[in-house]
Amino acid sequence: MILSELQGDLRERILDVQRRYDPKLAAGVPPHVTLTGSSGMGPIPAATPVKQLRAALEPIAESTPPMRLQFQRPHRFMQTNIVVLPLDPNGPIRALHERIRSSGLPYEQPRFTFTPHVTLTFFRQLQASDVKALLALRFDEPVVIDRISAHKTVNIVNSTKLLELPLTGES
Repeated sequence: MILSELQGDLRERILDVQRRYDPKLAAGVPPHVTLTGSSGMGPIPAATPVKQLRAALEPIAESTPPMRLQFQRPHRFMQTNIVVLPLDPNGPIRALHERIRSSGLPYEQPRFTFTPHVTLTFFRQLQASDVKALLALRFDEPVVIDRISAHKTVNIVNSTKLLELPLTGES
């Protein structure tokens, strides 16, 4: 999975929401924007060597400038308890995703179209009042994508960070 961990106050606000509505999710990988592994580009095989990840991702990170993006309103995936904060799947984040996807890294077939997002709830069975409260949340400050990291993922709460690279391209 390739993601961008959130930083600062926004990270803490989202982590507070996760702790309140889905403590199991909050105990896992820190709040992050999912770039690959769940949509648009399926998971990268766990046996992929770090050297291969670095060779593919380093040139992308070095030529991609940091991004300031706006979250959309929270969204619940139909017939699930998964609530996410989506980002517009177009523009610079799409370009980053496509560059990773076409980098030569192996990956499994994706199950969904590209939907960059931060997951707010995943495991917990939500009451109607919880869903209503989650969908009413607003995160108006921009999210800054200034780094990418590759994780070896066992499951959504158990992963190991293999590599982290800053986005250092010029705007």
